Amino acid sequence: MAVSKSTLSIVFIVLGGLAVLFGTVLVFVGPIIIDDQIVKNVEINPNNGLSYTMWKDIPVPFFMSVYFFHIVNPDEILKGEKPTVVQRGPYVYRENRWKDNITFHDNHTVSYKEFRQYFFEESMSVGDESDVVTIPNILVLGASVMMENMPFPVRLLLSTTFKTFNEGPFLTKPVGELMWGYDSKLVDFLNKYLPGMLPTSGKFGLFAEFNNSNTGQFTVFTGQDDIRKVHMVDSWNGLKSVDYWRSEECNMINGTAGQMWPPFMTKESTMPFYSPDACRSMELVYQRPGVSRGVPVYHFVAPKTLFANGADYPPNEGFCPCRQSGLLNVSTCRHNSPVFISHPHFFEADPVLLDTVNGLSPNEDEHGLFIDIHPETGVPMNVSIRLQLNLLIKSVFGISETGKIAEVVMPMIWFEESGYIDGPVLNTFRTSLVVLPMVMEYMQYIFIALGLAGILGAVMLYVNDKVHGLLHEFVSSSEQIWRNVAFHHFAQQWSSAVNGCRQNESPNG
Repeated sequence: MAVSKSTLSIVFIVLGGLAVLFGTVLVFVGPIIIDDQIVKNVEINPNNGLSYTMWKDIPVPFFMSVYFFHIVNPDEILKGEKPTVVQRGPYVYRENRWKDNITFHDNHTVSYKEFRQYFFEESMSVGDESDVVTIPNILVLGASVMMENMPFPVRLLLSTTFKTFNEGPFLTKPVGELMWGYDSKLVDFLNKYLPGMLPTSGKFGLFAEFNNSNTGQFTVFTGQDDIRKVHMVDSWNGLKSVDYWRSEECNMINGTAGQMWPPFMTKESTMPFYSPDACRSMELVYQRPGVSRGVPVYHFVAPKTLFANGADYPPNEGFCPCRQSGLLNVSTCRHNSPVFISHPHFFEADPVLLDTVNGLSPNEDEHGLFIDIHPETGVPMNVSIRLQLNLLIKSVFGISETGKIAEVVMPMIWFEESGYIDGPVLNTFRTSLVVLPMVMEYMQYIFIALGLAGILGAVMLYVNDKVHGLLHEFVSSSEQIWRNVAFHHFAQQWSSAVNGCRQNESPNG
């Protein structure tokens, strides 16, 4: 039995209306469902397999690349000439990080210690740990600046001590020893008679205290009561603030531990985090949108004010005593040694710093730090944190090892900690938190479009059926009229013929 067009029109209108209604509901309900799934997946909860594993064990490639500034003219520096350096490296180390001593608390926080280990990756390095380089001797030149204001006899005694232990102003040693420690009779002497003066009780090296160590005990919010606070630091080593700096603002522990951030970020959002290695909180700002391995991201960078001095940026006055902009004086958290942190090659620093050392050439691509983050989840997709370690060196009267060294902030090394999500973790992340929400978003528009198309088709079918009916009635009416006209004409003809015959049959005919 054939279905009438009117019935089909009604069916299409009903189905189209339902599709439009469902799509419209998705427009309002879809984002709520997506946000709810994001909230459930990004809070620190052992039941969340994906995000909890990423937070606990960081199962993504993470590397530390170290570059040394090899001193070309150490003898000339002692005579007061400008230092000339040549960059050596990178020497790349695979970095394993994991959290231990994880303890959840009733106030929706969790405490942990994050441990780290480094393994040399020769295939990714330019050179080997056996490469020999020359850098300033922190034990000599750093201690000399520290003792600059001590009585003259004390400075003479310090100089005699350096000579006794055969310590000179510069070190020429293999990269591996400079990184992870070398034997020093002076270090042994100081640890024996002045315990606590040095940061290490064993071998002395630039990263000796980093390997097989932890960054202290962090207590962060889980986000289970308020997702806006997830990963935000509640305390570090039991402290709500530090006492390294000269202002309350600079001593604040702000932001996260530097691995993940709260979700639903906007272009107006910032990325604050506390760095135990830098002894302070830092903050990155939005620069531009981008895509990382198929995932939409926001590109965050360090603002120019990050290492600005107090004169150029008054809120940083608490980090002083300051030198030129571009340097962070970390002596207060580094045993009072004259150590400064900056961007590599003095990127975005006062140009005066570049004039004091030959061999530096800063540029943003190689020396700017950044984090590419998925804004909906707060999960970093690509990270590159780049910092430079510098030592203030100068001639100190009474300490002959310092010669006639001109006062200069001397670059020693710069390092880049980088990582990115890849492999199975990336596929799972992209499917769960990028593709599925995108499909749901597209579905709402597909249902609305199909619904409107169905309704339009029903209307056209209905109109077509009505037009066809009207035409049929018109044709039928026309045929009836034609028949009536033809019959009337025939009747007239017939009547005329009959009348003619009657006239022919008259008597006069």
